[in-house]
Amino acid sequence: MTYIIAVANQKGGVGKTTTSINLAASLAATKRRVLLVDLDAQGNATMGVGVDKSALRRTARDVLLEQARPAEVIQHLPAVGISLLPANGDMTEAEIKLRDVAAGDFALKSALAEVAAQFDYILLDCPPALSKLTVNALVAADGVLVPMQCEYYALEGLSALVDTINKIKRVINPRLEVEGVLRTMFDPRNNLANDVSAQLVQHFGDKVYRTIVPRNVRLAEAPSHGLPVMIYDAQSSGAKAYLALAGEVLRRHDGGQLRLSA
Repeated sequence: MTYIIAVANQKGGVGKTTTSINLAASLAATKRRVLLVDLDAQGNATMGVGVDKSALRRTARDVLLEQARPAEVIQHLPAVGISLLPANGDMTEAEIKLRDVAAGDFALKSALAEVAAQFDYILLDCPPALSKLTVNALVAADGVLVPMQCEYYALEGLSALVDTINKIKRVINPRLEVEGVLRTMFDPRNNLANDVSAQLVQHFGDKVYRTIVPRNVRLAEAPSHGLPVMIYDAQSSGAKAYLALAGEVLRRHDGGQLRLSA
């Protein structure tokens, strides 16, 4: 059974794309079939797995506006071990046009229904806003993974996102749940980070992943090489953190073992 995870937080710079790419690659390393969907007009997830966004003839925009079938646009990336529904600046057009479509909130859900059976996990890299594209992701998803830095404004932003999730769950998508909260770019020497981390655990309990993603130079360098960090530097602390996160995700959903590929 396919499980669809929206990686979302309306705040920028919290590690959404880094998490989407590296969780996708880590799940693929456990021999799961993974589709990464880039919904951000910046196309960072697309570039981060080695695809030139400026050279794309078709993107997720064409799929959402029913101008192409998903199978015609999805790229299979053997070097990374995943499949990709890519994006670039054309996604801005999709954002605008979907507002005028009666069933605009369901465009992604309908598109993914055509290919979902081919994958074990589908990860949706959302834009840094509660936009029409983010709503599409929340309508299509089974769960929401929220990456966040443990800083002053983080809890306020998280509260707004949870309110949106609850509204969509109540009105449109009753199966939607908070999949988990992931602490990213974490520095244990920072007292504020430790305080916010403790508040997260107190409020969300076991929804907070035990895995904590540290600040890591190799993790920051990997996108410029078009590679997930586990391929760029498998021994780095960032690579180990995302593999641990994949283990947590698998245990929550299928009791899966980390069947690492050679």
